[in-house]
Amino acid sequence: MADRTVPRIAGEQGAVASARETSPKPGPLLSATKLEKLFPGVTALQGVDVEVFPGEIQCWIGENGAGKSTLIKVFAGYYQKDSGTTSVNGLEVDIEDPIHSLSLGMSFILQELSVVPGLTVMDNILLGHEVSLAGNVLRSRQASRAKILLESIGFGSISPRELVASLSVAEQQAVMVARALHLDANVIFFDETTASLGAEEAQKIFKVMEKIKGEGKAVVFVTHRLDEVMRVADRVTVFKDGEIVESGLVSEFSMESMVTKMVGREISNVFPEKDREPSDVVLELVSVTTQNVQNVSFTLRRGEVVALAGLVGSGRTEVLESIFGLEKLSSGEIRLKGQRLNPANPVAAINAGIGLVPEDRRSQGIVALRSVEENLTLSWAGRTEKKGWRKKGVGLAKDFIDKMAIRTPSQKQLIGLLSGGNQQKVVVSRWLATNPKVLLLDEPTRGIDVGAKSEMYRLIDSLARGGLAILLVSSEMTEVLGLADRILVMRRGQIAGELDGSTSEEEVLKLAMLEKETT
Repeated sequence: MADRTVPRIAGEQGAVASARETSPKPGPLLSATKLEKLFPGVTALQGVDVEVFPGEIQCWIGENGAGKSTLIKVFAGYYQKDSGTTSVNGLEVDIEDPIHSLSLGMSFILQELSVVPGLTVMDNILLGHEVSLAGNVLRSRQASRAKILLESIGFGSISPRELVASLSVAEQQAVMVARALHLDANVIFFDETTASLGAEEAQKIFKVMEKIKGEGKAVVFVTHRLDEVMRVADRVTVFKDGEIVESGLVSEFSMESMVTKMVGREISNVFPEKDREPSDVVLELVSVTTQNVQNVSFTLRRGEVVALAGLVGSGRTEVLESIFGLEKLSSGEIRLKGQRLNPANPVAAINAGIGLVPEDRRSQGIVALRSVEENLTLSWAGRTEKKGWRKKGVGLAKDFIDKMAIRTPSQKQLIGLLSGGNQQKVVVSRWLATNPKVLLLDEPTRGIDVGAKSEMYRLIDSLARGGLAILLVSSEMTEVLGLADRILVMRRGQIAGELDGSTSEEEVLKLAMLEKETT
């Protein structure tokens, strides 16, 4: 077995010296044969055979719960396989824990953010592998090393001494990527890394992947965005129900064939027809100004889907947070059905009939150590039912699990054990259970597979047709154009312009990226 000791970093290089006993052999850097992983009531992986070769970007695709993230966590040492073999550089090895995995030359950027908000950027990047001399951490060299790593991935504007808590989700993702590069692994896993990023930020990550590939290392990229697969993959591996159903060169696949193999059926007409008929105004923002947005005004009607478009950091999320009572208004007002609202906190917003599906599911959307049932009924419990609400909550949870096709062995299952997409379905269901007047959706399909996305789009359309007013934020332009009746394009905390739902991506990007000409 390989030496598990990971040496302390010294000097400015800051790259983890891997504890490999042999130099890489011809053939795969990493492989699994007939691998199986079982959970109570669920076979997560069954007879999986996979190989990852040097100098390639291999994309893993499949529906939520298909086994992709489970296999990653087996390689990462978070889970122990039940049978089968895993090999690194041609040598069979049992991966015992995350430290052992690191020593074998693997690094992981997992789907959920794994940063320490109270530490600085440089402390997060070099956490556990600090630049030190004689046991003393060299802060200036730490900052220099972190700066070099951030600049190498196109995020040089982030200060190494800044607290991670003050960063956007996209910037926190960049910190995780920089950490993975610092570890100098031979195989780097990107699990839904671009899910919360706009097109410009995602392109920076793709350049990093190409750089890693060019160094003779390997990238494993898990994504639900099939256009990204076609753009960056050398090989594609398709998962379904805990098995690999096909693996081959990306040239052997079309987007349609990938979908068919993932879900076992063809999916057509992904977006419903936008022939809805909005009625009276439900929500109105009048010159709303907070620390992060300026002079934002618009209306939202019953039966309407309005999208906030723009680049990451343009203020889209902050508008939703101001409506939900998370951003304090410095001026302006919010009106709900003509009545001034200006919620002081989320409880007031919920009581007024507003629900928010947040951007970062893990830290803002779920209570990982509580059950699916508890998470689903969290905002509903006891609000409208004075007697017997616990029993009714059980039935309510069951109804939504069925309606939303949430894959869980039981509604008593801890939500943290579900796949990311199924967690997202629970969060959406929580707000639907409160029968809201306005639903705020911040990246609602982040981490959701292509089949579930189609279901989510139809659900959003159905809710709007039922009279719900929906305000949507999405970094996927196809979603914005496919779902919205109107599009409000944001730039630098302000609304740069309004477009109707039949506009083009080019027109949206012009408003999002180009300053108005001055005369």
